[in-house]
Amino acid sequence: MNPQVWLAGLATAVLLFQLVSIPALLFRKNDLADVLWGPAFPLSAFAAVLWAREGGITGLGARNALLLAMISLWAVRLFLHVGLRNLSHRAEDVRYNNWRKEWGKTWLWRSYLQVFVLQAFILYLFLSPVLLALSLSDSAPGVLCWAGILVWLSGFLLESIADEQLRRFKSKPESKGKLMTTGVWSWSRHPNYFGEVVQWWGIWLMVAELPWGWLTALGPIGVTYLILKVSGVSMLEDLMKNRPGYADYCARTSVFFPRPPAK
Repeated sequence: MNPQVWLAGLATAVLLFQLVSIPALLFRKNDLADVLWGPAFPLSAFAAVLWAREGGITGLGARNALLLAMISLWAVRLFLHVGLRNLSHRAEDVRYNNWRKEWGKTWLWRSYLQVFVLQAFILYLFLSPVLLALSLSDSAPGVLCWAGILVWLSGFLLESIADEQLRRFKSKPESKGKLMTTGVWSWSRHPNYFGEVVQWWGIWLMVAELPWGWLTALGPIGVTYLILKVSGVSMLEDLMKNRPGYADYCARTSVFFPRPPAK
């Protein structure tokens, strides 16, 4: 195992978030962290390859090349969906704005530590399956690796479809103030988040057959916990609970795992 790969990945993640923290704190727009979130994954991984791995990009085997391609595709789609939207909005995202109000006079140092320092280490944890694969000698993909690719693809397609359906719904003037309850959103109240979680479990499966690969399950476990309990499902459920019709939507639609809507 090459420890320099791990160090290069961590150093890059920390540096990227420190750079973004400067304009974010100056202009009170902490949601710039979300703009960076997606791109920071492949940037940290590619930095690890270029700085610490002998042979660089040209020396990658099939598994590692696929891992880099998959997290890059995920990052580009996320940036186009979330990053550009946050950049185009002058107002700070409601989640970060609510935190700013809760933190009161401590908002400056809590923003720096909780948003721009902690998130770099969270990213490092989530990226651990990829960094493990990059730090080891290349080996031919096995059954679990190919299964992981299929799992990742299913999650990527579900998240992409869910986001596009929601985007089209919100683009219609007659949808203002209404709930998106059709398409994949009739099977889950958060199909995009479910697809996100599935993708990271697919990434883990691709490296689970490697030495110490099972330990990197902490990555997808962390993703799942964050989305379910911290900044994803639980936060949106709290924001939406008083919306007209939401109680009926909850009664017939699964909160997370997709299933046919109840009659």
